Amino acid sequence: MVHITSIHAYLQRLPLKQPYAIAYQTIYETEIVFLEIALSNGIIGYGASNPFPEVIGETPEQTLGLLQSESIQKHIGKSIDAYREIISDCCRDLPDYPGTQAALDIALHDAYGKVMQQPIAALYGQVIASLPTSITIGIKTLPEMIEDATHYYHQGFRILKLKTGISVDEDIERCIKLYEHFGDQFRYRVDANLGYNFASLNKFIHETAHLPIELIEQPLPVSENQALVQFAEPVRMKFVADESLTSISSAEKLLQHPHPFGVFNIKLMKAGGILAGKHIADTAASKGISIFWGCNDESLVSITAALHLAYACPNTKYLDLDGSFDVLEHVFSGGFILENGHMRLNGKPGLGVYKK
Repeated sequence: MVHITSIHAYLQRLPLKQPYAIAYQTIYETEIVFLEIALSNGIIGYGASNPFPEVIGETPEQTLGLLQSESIQKHIGKSIDAYREIISDCCRDLPDYPGTQAALDIALHDAYGKVMQQPIAALYGQVIASLPTSITIGIKTLPEMIEDATHYYHQGFRILKLKTGISVDEDIERCIKLYEHFGDQFRYRVDANLGYNFASLNKFIHETAHLPIELIEQPLPVSENQALVQFAEPVRMKFVADESLTSISSAEKLLQHPHPFGVFNIKLMKAGGILAGKHIADTAASKGISIFWGCNDESLVSITAALHLAYACPNTKYLDLDGSFDVLEHVFSGGFILENGHMRLNGKPGLGVYKK
Protein backbone atom coordinates (compact mmCIF):
# COMPACT_ATOMS: atom_id res chain seq x y z
CA MET A 1 0.00 0.00 0.00
CA VAL A 2 1.29 3.46 -0.94
CA HIS A 3 0.40 5.83 1.88
CA ILE A 4 0.74 9.51 2.75
CA THR A 5 3.81 10.27 4.85
CA SER A 6 3.63 14.08 5.12
CA ILE A 7 1.45 17.08 4.20
CA HIS A 8 3.37 20.35 3.95
CA ALA A 9 1.87 23.78 3.18
CA TYR A 10 3.55 27.14 2.64
CA LEU A 11 2.56 30.58 1.35
CA GLN A 12 4.41 32.72 -1.18
CA ARG A 13 3.67 36.26 -2.31
CA LEU A 14 4.54 36.64 -5.97
CA PRO A 15 4.57 39.98 -7.81
CA LEU A 16 2.74 40.40 -11.10
CA LYS A 17 4.52 41.53 -14.25
CA GLN A 18 2.28 44.59 -14.21
CA PRO A 19 -0.67 45.64 -12.03
CA TYR A 20 -4.14 45.53 -13.51
CA ALA A 21 -7.49 47.04 -12.56
CA ILE A 22 -10.90 45.41 -12.38
CA ALA A 23 -14.21 46.97 -11.41
CA TYR A 24 -13.55 47.00 -7.67
CA GLN A 25 -9.75 46.96 -7.13
CA THR A 26 -6.25 47.13 -8.58
CA ILE A 27 -4.09 44.03 -8.15
CA TYR A 28 -0.30 44.18 -7.78
CA GLU A 29 0.68 40.73 -6.49
CA THR A 30 -0.78 37.34 -5.85
CA GLU A 31 -0.64 35.23 -2.70
CA ILE A 32 -0.40 31.51 -3.42
CA VAL A 33 -0.57 28.69 -0.91
CA PHE A 34 1.33 25.60 -2.08
CA LEU A 35 0.77 22.10 -0.76
CA GLU A 36 3.10 19.10 -1.01
CA ILE A 37 1.83 15.61 -0.19
CA ALA A 38 4.64 13.05 0.11
CA LEU A 39 3.98 9.34 -0.37
CA SER A 40 5.77 6.29 0.99
CA ASN A 41 7.15 5.44 -2.47
CA GLY A 42 8.89 8.84 -2.79
CA ILE A 43 6.28 10.49 -5.01
CA ILE A 44 5.24 14.05 -4.16
CA GLY A 45 1.86 15.43 -5.20
CA TYR A 46 1.64 19.19 -5.69
CA GLY A 47 -1.33 21.43 -5.02
CA ALA A 48 -1.87 25.18 -4.95
CA SER A 49 -4.56 27.62 -3.95
CA ASN A 50 -5.20 31.29 -4.60
CA PRO A 51 -8.49 32.00 -2.81
CA PHE A 52 -10.14 35.33 -3.64
CA PRO A 53 -11.62 36.61 -0.35
CA GLU A 54 -13.98 39.04 -2.14
CA VAL A 55 -15.67 36.08 -3.84
CA ILE A 56 -15.41 33.10 -1.47
CA GLY A 57 -14.67 34.78 1.87
CA GLU A 58 -11.43 32.87 2.43
CA THR A 59 -7.99 34.44 2.66
CA PRO A 60 -4.67 32.79 1.74
CA GLU A 61 -3.64 33.06 5.39
CA GLN A 62 -6.73 31.10 6.42
CA THR A 63 -6.00 28.49 3.76
CA LEU A 64 -2.45 28.08 5.02
CA GLY A 65 -3.59 27.70 8.63
CA LEU A 66 -6.24 25.15 7.77
CA LEU A 67 -3.88 23.06 5.66
CA GLN A 68 -1.53 22.95 8.65
CA SER A 69 -4.35 22.03 11.07
CA GLU A 70 -5.38 18.65 12.39
CA SER A 71 -8.36 18.64 10.01
CA ILE A 72 -5.89 18.04 7.17
CA GLN A 73 -2.87 16.57 8.93
CA LYS A 74 -5.00 13.68 10.26
CA HIS A 75 -4.89 12.13 6.79
CA ILE A 76 -1.19 11.28 7.12
CA GLY A 77 -0.87 7.51 7.05
CA LYS A 78 -3.85 6.93 4.78
CA SER A 79 -3.59 5.14 1.44
CA ILE A 80 -3.42 7.35 -1.64
CA ASP A 81 -6.07 5.05 -3.12
CA ALA A 82 -8.48 6.73 -0.70
CA TYR A 83 -7.92 10.17 -2.26
CA ARG A 84 -11.62 10.67 -3.08
CA GLU A 85 -12.66 9.80 0.46
CA ILE A 86 -10.03 12.18 1.87
CA ILE A 87 -11.33 15.01 -0.33
CA SER A 88 -14.92 14.29 0.72
CA ASP A 89 -13.85 14.26 4.37
CA CYS A 90 -12.19 17.66 3.95
CA CYS A 91 -15.35 19.07 2.37
CA ARG A 92 -17.42 17.83 5.30
CA ASP A 93 -14.96 19.16 7.92
CA LEU A 94 -14.32 22.50 6.19
CA PRO A 95 -17.42 23.21 4.08
CA ASP A 96 -16.88 26.98 3.92
CA TYR A 97 -13.27 26.91 2.71
CA PRO A 98 -13.11 25.97 -0.99
CA GLY A 99 -9.57 27.32 -1.31
CA THR A 100 -8.39 24.80 1.28
CA GLN A 101 -10.40 22.05 -0.39
CA ALA A 102 -8.90 22.92 -3.78
CA ALA A 103 -5.28 22.75 -2.60
CA LEU A 104 -5.80 19.34 -1.01
CA ASP A 105 -7.85 18.02 -3.93
CA ILE A 106 -5.26 19.07 -6.53
CA ALA A 107 -2.30 17.66 -4.58
CA LEU A 108 -4.07 14.33 -4.03
CA HIS A 109 -5.02 14.07 -7.70
CA ASP A 110 -1.44 14.82 -8.73
CA ALA A 111 -0.08 12.17 -6.36
CA TYR A 112 -2.63 9.55 -7.42
CA GLY A 113 -2.08 10.24 -11.13
CA LYS A 114 1.65 9.78 -10.65
CA VAL A 115 1.10 6.47 -8.83
CA MET A 116 -1.17 5.29 -11.64
CA GLN A 117 1.23 6.69 -14.28
CA GLN A 118 -1.60 8.59 -15.95
CA PRO A 119 -2.41 12.26 -16.51
CA ILE A 120 -5.37 13.47 -14.48
CA ALA A 121 -7.32 14.19 -17.68
CA ALA A 122 -6.91 10.54 -18.68
CA LEU A 123 -8.26 9.38 -15.29
CA TYR A 124 -11.52 11.16 -16.08
CA GLY A 125 -11.57 10.38 -19.81
CA GLN A 126 -9.96 13.14 -21.88
CA VAL A 127 -12.18 14.28 -24.75
CA ILE A 128 -10.45 17.52 -25.83
CA ALA A 129 -6.85 17.89 -26.98
CA SER A 130 -6.45 21.66 -27.32
CA LEU A 131 -8.39 24.93 -27.11
CA PRO A 132 -7.42 28.60 -27.33
CA THR A 133 -7.42 30.64 -24.16
CA SER A 134 -8.40 34.28 -23.90
CA ILE A 135 -5.88 36.79 -22.60
CA THR A 136 -7.06 39.50 -20.20
CA ILE A 137 -6.63 43.25 -20.46
CA GLY A 138 -7.47 45.21 -17.31
CA ILE A 139 -9.26 48.55 -17.18
CA LYS A 140 -6.85 50.98 -18.85
CA THR A 141 -6.77 53.91 -21.20
CA LEU A 142 -7.53 53.11 -24.83
CA PRO A 143 -3.91 53.63 -26.03
CA GLU A 144 -2.70 51.26 -23.30
CA MET A 145 -5.28 48.66 -24.30
CA ILE A 146 -4.29 48.89 -27.95
CA GLU A 147 -0.64 48.51 -26.98
CA ASP A 148 -1.40 45.44 -24.86
CA ALA A 149 -3.60 43.90 -27.56
CA THR A 150 -0.90 44.42 -30.18
CA HIS A 151 1.62 42.72 -27.92
CA TYR A 152 -0.70 39.76 -27.33
CA TYR A 153 -1.46 39.46 -31.04
CA HIS A 154 2.22 39.08 -31.81
CA GLN A 155 2.41 36.40 -29.10
CA GLY A 156 -0.24 34.41 -30.95
CA PHE A 157 -3.36 35.15 -28.87
CA ARG A 158 -6.60 35.70 -30.77
CA ILE A 159 -9.17 36.12 -27.98
CA LEU A 160 -9.25 39.23 -25.78
CA LYS A 161 -11.09 39.42 -22.48
CA LEU A 162 -11.66 43.06 -21.56
CA LYS A 163 -12.25 44.09 -17.96
CA THR A 164 -15.14 46.56 -17.70
CA GLY A 165 -17.63 47.76 -15.11
CA ILE A 166 -16.49 51.17 -13.86
CA SER A 167 -17.95 53.45 -16.56
CA VAL A 168 -20.32 51.97 -19.11
CA ASP A 169 -19.79 54.87 -21.54
CA GLU A 170 -16.02 54.39 -21.45
CA ASP A 171 -16.48 50.62 -21.78
CA ILE A 172 -18.60 51.07 -24.90
CA GLU A 173 -16.11 53.50 -26.43
CA ARG A 174 -13.14 51.21 -25.74
CA CYS A 175 -14.87 48.18 -27.22
CA ILE A 176 -15.86 50.09 -30.35
CA LYS A 177 -12.41 51.64 -30.81
CA LEU A 178 -10.62 48.33 -30.24
CA TYR A 179 -12.77 46.69 -32.89
CA GLU A 180 -12.20 49.58 -35.27
CA HIS A 181 -8.45 49.19 -34.72
CA PHE A 182 -8.16 45.38 -34.88
CA GLY A 183 -11.36 44.26 -36.59
CA ASP A 184 -11.78 40.51 -36.77
CA GLN A 185 -8.18 39.79 -35.82
CA PHE A 186 -9.57 39.07 -32.32
CA ARG A 187 -12.64 37.51 -30.76
CA TYR A 188 -13.87 39.62 -27.84
CA ARG A 189 -15.19 38.90 -24.36
CA VAL A 190 -15.98 41.37 -21.58
CA ASP A 191 -16.00 40.90 -17.82
CA ALA A 192 -17.83 43.50 -15.74
CA ASN A 193 -17.06 41.89 -12.36
CA LEU A 194 -20.48 42.87 -10.94
CA GLY A 195 -19.98 46.47 -12.09
CA TYR A 196 -23.21 47.23 -14.00
CA ASN A 197 -26.82 47.79 -13.02
CA PHE A 198 -29.66 46.75 -15.30
CA ALA A 199 -29.83 50.09 -17.11
CA SER A 200 -26.09 50.29 -17.81
CA LEU A 201 -25.98 46.66 -18.95
CA ASN A 202 -28.91 47.24 -21.28
CA LYS A 203 -27.11 50.29 -22.68
CA PHE A 204 -23.89 48.33 -23.17
CA ILE A 205 -25.67 45.50 -24.98
CA HIS A 206 -27.64 47.87 -27.22
CA GLU A 207 -24.68 50.07 -28.21
CA THR A 208 -22.25 47.18 -28.83
CA ALA A 209 -24.74 44.93 -30.65
CA HIS A 210 -22.83 45.40 -33.92
CA LEU A 211 -19.58 44.14 -32.39
CA PRO A 212 -18.48 40.46 -32.27
CA ILE A 213 -18.64 40.17 -28.48
CA GLU A 214 -19.12 36.49 -27.75
CA LEU A 215 -19.45 36.59 -23.94
CA ILE A 216 -20.42 39.01 -21.16
CA GLU A 217 -19.16 37.78 -17.81
CA GLN A 218 -21.01 38.48 -14.53
CA PRO A 219 -22.47 41.85 -15.50
CA LEU A 220 -24.73 42.43 -12.46
CA PRO A 221 -24.35 41.96 -8.70
CA VAL A 222 -25.20 38.46 -7.51
CA SER A 223 -28.40 39.67 -5.84
CA GLU A 224 -29.71 40.92 -9.21
CA ASN A 225 -29.26 37.75 -11.26
CA GLN A 226 -32.96 37.34 -11.92
CA ALA A 227 -33.04 40.67 -13.76
CA LEU A 228 -31.06 38.96 -16.52
CA VAL A 229 -34.06 36.83 -17.50
CA GLN A 230 -35.64 39.98 -18.96
CA PHE A 231 -33.20 39.74 -21.86
CA ALA A 232 -34.01 37.59 -24.88
CA GLU A 233 -32.56 34.08 -24.84
CA PRO A 234 -29.90 34.76 -27.52
CA VAL A 235 -28.52 37.53 -25.29
CA ARG A 236 -28.72 35.43 -22.12
CA MET A 237 -26.73 32.70 -23.83
CA LYS A 238 -23.81 35.16 -23.82
CA PHE A 239 -24.03 35.81 -20.08
CA VAL A 240 -21.43 33.98 -17.99
CA ALA A 241 -21.97 33.22 -14.30
CA ASP A 242 -18.80 33.88 -12.29
CA GLU A 243 -19.17 35.42 -8.82
CA SER A 244 -22.69 33.95 -8.79
CA LEU A 245 -21.33 30.42 -9.13
CA THR A 246 -19.47 29.37 -5.99
CA SER A 247 -20.70 25.82 -5.28
CA ILE A 248 -22.86 22.98 -6.53
CA SER A 249 -25.81 24.43 -4.61
CA SER A 250 -25.44 27.81 -6.33
CA ALA A 251 -25.14 26.00 -9.67
CA GLU A 252 -28.40 24.16 -9.06
CA LYS A 253 -30.17 27.45 -8.29
CA LEU A 254 -28.84 29.02 -11.49
CA LEU A 255 -30.10 26.05 -13.48
CA GLN A 256 -33.72 26.68 -12.54
CA HIS A 257 -35.76 27.78 -15.55
CA PRO A 258 -35.48 30.36 -17.03
CA HIS A 259 -31.68 30.35 -16.89
CA PRO A 260 -30.17 33.80 -16.26
CA PHE A 261 -26.83 32.55 -17.64
CA GLY A 262 -26.04 30.47 -20.70
CA VAL A 263 -22.48 29.73 -19.60
CA PHE A 264 -20.90 28.77 -16.27
CA ASN A 265 -17.43 30.00 -15.29
CA ILE A 266 -15.94 27.24 -13.13
CA LYS A 267 -12.89 28.19 -11.11
CA LEU A 268 -11.32 25.49 -8.97
CA MET A 269 -10.73 28.06 -6.23
CA LYS A 270 -14.48 28.67 -5.99
CA ALA A 271 -15.65 25.13 -6.58
CA GLY A 272 -13.22 23.49 -4.16
CA GLY A 273 -11.09 21.50 -6.57
CA ILE A 274 -11.31 18.93 -9.32
CA LEU A 275 -14.00 16.64 -7.87
CA ALA A 276 -16.37 19.52 -7.13
CA GLY A 277 -15.62 21.20 -10.46
CA LYS A 278 -16.46 17.98 -12.30
CA HIS A 279 -19.74 17.73 -10.39
CA ILE A 280 -20.71 21.27 -11.39
CA ALA A 281 -19.72 20.71 -15.03
CA ASP A 282 -21.69 17.46 -15.25
CA THR A 283 -24.75 19.07 -13.64
CA ALA A 284 -24.55 21.98 -16.09
CA ALA A 285 -24.23 19.59 -19.03
CA SER A 286 -27.56 17.99 -18.09
CA LYS A 287 -29.21 21.38 -18.75
CA GLY A 288 -27.28 22.24 -21.90
CA ILE A 289 -25.02 24.81 -20.22
CA SER A 290 -21.54 25.35 -21.67
CA ILE A 291 -18.49 25.65 -19.44
CA PHE A 292 -15.99 28.49 -19.33
CA TRP A 293 -12.92 27.59 -17.24
CA GLY A 294 -11.61 30.62 -15.41
CA CYS A 295 -8.96 31.52 -12.85
CA ASN A 296 -7.40 34.17 -10.66
CA ASP A 297 -3.73 35.12 -10.76
CA GLU A 298 -2.60 31.60 -9.95
CA SER A 299 0.26 29.16 -9.91
CA LEU A 300 1.01 26.97 -12.89
CA VAL A 301 -0.07 24.10 -10.60
CA SER A 302 -3.73 25.07 -10.22
CA ILE A 303 -4.00 26.41 -13.79
CA THR A 304 -2.83 23.03 -15.07
CA ALA A 305 -5.29 21.25 -12.78
CA ALA A 306 -8.14 23.27 -14.29
CA LEU A 307 -6.92 22.46 -17.79
CA HIS A 308 -6.87 18.72 -17.08
CA LEU A 309 -10.47 18.88 -15.89
CA ALA A 310 -11.55 21.13 -18.75
CA TYR A 311 -10.32 18.61 -21.29
CA ALA A 312 -12.23 15.79 -19.58
CA CYS A 313 -15.61 17.60 -19.80
CA PRO A 314 -17.50 17.39 -23.12
CA ASN A 315 -19.37 20.67 -22.45
CA THR A 316 -16.14 22.66 -22.15
CA LYS A 317 -16.36 25.44 -24.74
CA TYR A 318 -14.22 28.32 -23.46
CA LEU A 319 -10.87 28.73 -21.72
CA ASP A 320 -9.74 31.75 -19.75
CA LEU A 321 -6.73 30.15 -18.11
CA ASP A 322 -4.19 32.96 -18.46
CA GLY A 323 -3.71 33.39 -14.70
CA SER A 324 -0.13 32.13 -14.57
CA PHE A 325 1.02 34.29 -17.48
CA ASP A 326 1.04 37.46 -15.37
CA VAL A 327 3.08 36.06 -12.47
CA LEU A 328 6.62 37.42 -12.51
CA GLU A 329 8.33 34.55 -10.68
CA HIS A 330 7.34 30.91 -11.08
CA VAL A 331 7.96 28.12 -8.58
CA PHE A 332 6.95 25.36 -11.03
CA SER A 333 7.42 24.49 -14.69
CA GLY A 334 5.80 22.02 -17.10
CA GLY A 335 2.08 21.25 -16.98
CA PHE A 336 0.93 22.52 -20.34
CA ILE A 337 2.30 23.69 -23.67
CA LEU A 338 1.20 27.07 -25.04
CA GLU A 339 1.35 27.49 -28.82
CA ASN A 340 -0.24 30.44 -30.63
CA GLY A 341 -2.67 30.98 -27.79
CA HIS A 342 -3.72 27.32 -27.67
CA MET A 343 -3.14 25.22 -24.55
CA ARG A 344 -2.46 21.50 -24.55
CA LEU A 345 -1.32 19.16 -21.80
CA ASN A 346 2.19 17.72 -21.78
CA GLY A 347 0.97 14.14 -21.34
CA LYS A 348 2.99 13.46 -18.18
CA PRO A 349 1.52 11.59 -15.18
CA GLY A 350 -0.53 13.53 -12.66
CA LEU A 351 -0.41 17.24 -13.39
CA GLY A 352 2.88 16.97 -15.24
CA VAL A 353 4.35 19.89 -13.27
CA TYR A 354 7.85 20.09 -11.81
CA LYS A 355 9.18 22.15 -8.92
CA LYS A 356 12.07 24.34 -9.93
